[in-house]
Amino acid sequence: MTNGTVEGSSVGIVGVGAMGSALAGSLLGAGADVIGFDVREERRDLLAELGGTVVDSPREVLDAAPVVILSLPSAQALRTVVEGTDGLIESERSEAVCIETSTLAIDDKEWARQKLESHDYVLLDSPISGTGGQALRRDIIFYASGPAEVVERCLPVLEAMGRGAPYVGEFGAGSTMKFVSNLLVSVHTLAAAEALTLASRSGVDKAAAFELLIAGAGNSRMLEVRGPMMVEGDYPGDSATVMTLGKDVDLISEFAASRSVPTPLLSVARLFLIAAQAQGLGAQDPAVVAEVMSALAGGGGEVGDAP
Repeated sequence: MTNGTVEGSSVGIVGVGAMGSALAGSLLGAGADVIGFDVREERRDLLAELGGTVVDSPREVLDAAPVVILSLPSAQALRTVVEGTDGLIESERSEAVCIETSTLAIDDKEWARQKLESHDYVLLDSPISGTGGQALRRDIIFYASGPAEVVERCLPVLEAMGRGAPYVGEFGAGSTMKFVSNLLVSVHTLAAAEALTLASRSGVDKAAAFELLIAGAGNSRMLEVRGPMMVEGDYPGDSATVMTLGKDVDLISEFAASRSVPTPLLSVARLFLIAAQAQGLGAQDPAVVAEVMSALAGGGGEVGDAP
């Protein structure tokens, strides 16, 4: 990283799913050399198509790059990447920074931080606020937490992938803010579905209702992002899924309970996500809760089926 840019720098990435591939694309677009790994062959092929260099393990990613982005689906994946066969801690690099961008329990990230620290590597907790689709447009932010001087040093990498990386405090503060943010994401997605269902069941054209709502005081970011899916009745799960958000909601609920904070609205949103999964909709975007709401309102499955 020179002159506040990543051009010509080597940046690693482990996990090239919907979010990771978008991050890799942004880094490549900014002129970085991206070296990556994913356990799935089709994702490795995608990285190669984007212009990145594919290697065979997390260790080889860290061998090739002093800064490595982690975009992982679970705590078990994080443990495997860190200490599994050819994991990060087997790298021969003397110093490095790993940036954990996933939504995971803070205790799991703390385990990884301590394990990496014992090998002279720094782990930043910098989860992403935004969907994979937003990441494709660099319309995301990172809640950056960890040693302030290391976050400052990594800003060119983070800012190459999104709108910004506000520093929120010591390690773990980033995940705390992500939990708070995703609480609103969950509740606002359900609220958007409820509002559009009411409009359509009352005889208002759903597309017209959406345009009027985003122009008025009731607008929200989730209405803007997921409202069009609800209007079209099409919920591609290529940037977020009911299953993923459901996992996040469970984490948030446990975290809030550990702080003795009631979350009644989140509990309702969780019920709709569970219902969507029970109806076989788990692989679709969370906007599909509009179909669950529509069914409760006596509709035929699409928002807009007014009686």
